[in-house]
Amino acid sequence: MAKVLLFGPLRDLAGWRERDFDGVADLASLMAQLDPELALAVNGPGVQVAVDKAIVRGHALLGPRSEVAFLPPMSGG
Repeated sequence: MAKVLLFGPLRDLAGWRERDFDGVADLASLMAQLDPELALAVNGPGVQVAVDKAIVRGHALLGPRSEVAFLPPMSGG
């Protein structure tokens, strides 16, 4: 089961912070089916994706116990 974590405004938009997905083959397609607005937001500018606590670019293979975190753009100084 893959765990998906959302932070900041992404969490607020989805209405959840953490969710487990069973048998995830294509997380992007699954999220688009569940919540098209959230799918657009996680693919928005500045959003980073971490798989098993490492930032990834592009596609990444998920294992049965992978943790996927969507990190919104950071601000501050």
